[in-house]
Amino acid sequence: MFITLEGIDGCGKTTQARLLHKELSSHLSPRLVVLVRDPGGTTIGDRIRAILLDPAHMKMAVAAEVLLYFASRAQLVEEIIRPAIGNGDLVISDRYFDATLAYQGYGRGVEVGMLEELQRFSTRGLMPDLTFLLDIDPDIGRARIAGGRPHDGQSGGDRMERQGADFARQVRDGYLVAAKAHPDRIRVLDAARPPEAILRDMRMELDSRGL
Repeated sequence: MFITLEGIDGCGKTTQARLLHKELSSHLSPRLVVLVRDPGGTTIGDRIRAILLDPAHMKMAVAAEVLLYFASRAQLVEEIIRPAIGNGDLVISDRYFDATLAYQGYGRGVEVGMLEELQRFSTRGLMPDLTFLLDIDPDIGRARIAGGRPHDGQSGGDRMERQGADFARQVRDGYLVAAKAHPDRIRVLDAARPPEAILRDMRMELDSRGL
């Protein structure tokens, strides 16, 4: 099974991915539960991730940004995700293609059909079996990133976290559009709640699917 966690910056998905990995690892032995992140997750991908998130690259062209994300994902799928699924393991990914639709499609205005074609090419069409979308008000997410201080979108955080309030709202809208388009795959969770409540909901969803 291939599970992804998605959401705007500051929603807590990285924390939840780690909690879910720990939870499932204790129940699914001897099968492995593999935790990866996108972008990154491989030697090549981690180098690409560093370029993408470096605040020194605020003037990166949109086309360059899009292609770098897909390059990292292509390596992750071929090197880690497909082999793990082929071995019967469960894979949890911190972000995947829905992030591209939300950030580069709705946030940057890149044509969705083009992104879908690049996804088919770069991953041979691999999509998750289940996606948890951790939904949260962008102002709360940005406050979390800033450690509770007002976030001006220009200082602190990585390159994507510095894009501003309007961008964050567009990204959230993109995620919600994706959730409406794929209700069987994408489960929307209220990310403003305590971490244990979110984990409990994810566990219940997986139980209902026989995992």
